[in-house]
Amino acid sequence: MKNNHKTYLIFGVSKGLGKVLTLTLPSSEDIVYGVSRTQPDYLNKTPNIHWISADLSKPIEAVHVLKKEIDTEKIDYFIYNVGIWESDGFSENYNFDAISQSEIVSIINTNLTSCILAIQAFIENLRLSQNPKIIFIGSTSGLDNHNGKEVAFSATKFGLRGVIHSLRENLRQYRIGVSILNLGYLATEFEITVPTEQVLEKTNGELIPLTDVISAIKFITSTSFASCVKEISMPAMQDQNL
Repeated sequence: MKNNHKTYLIFGVSKGLGKVLTLTLPSSEDIVYGVSRTQPDYLNKTPNIHWISADLSKPIEAVHVLKKEIDTEKIDYFIYNVGIWESDGFSENYNFDAISQSEIVSIINTNLTSCILAIQAFIENLRLSQNPKIIFIGSTSGLDNHNGKEVAFSATKFGLRGVIHSLRENLRQYRIGVSILNLGYLATEFEITVPTEQVLEKTNGELIPLTDVISAIKFITSTSFASCVKEISMPAMQDQNL
């Protein structure tokens, strides 16, 4: 009998959206390689998840660890869900002048450099899939004319958009789809088990329910290798920053 399981490589699985992606997208037959610096608190409930500890602020070392663990395993879905921002980011206290050089470098390494190096390292793994997809979790901070002040964070999210356009040209021959979801403010404080209606009620409809993000990713993974969903931008309806 043919084994039809899918293999996921998901980054940022310890909490928030990454946790939801890990618990929601794969079936019980699928294999998940979950990457984070801190260990998720739900591993004992999900035996098909292989957790890999990696510090993405150190790209070369992190990718070496990942490659050693995953080796030549097929990867169907590469999902880079990583996005750290500056101290006091998205608050009235944010002050670009006060951000240290080391913090800026760490943000760029974590959000962007590690992503590029990981993709380069796993192209052969993706080529083993019948319909491989690379999906970046971007941000509306990477869209033109946003009103955010977070310089390093914004730079990395704009950078991811550049990566997906160029990657498509490099990976077209292998039929590897490359996509980015430019997301607005998410209701990450609610577990995925909370009904969407309750999330909308408790947030006054100002935050995007995580179920909407799951639906968008499932759309991308459901498309054939003849299609390439390059970008989906999903700001919150009430977001005035764009």
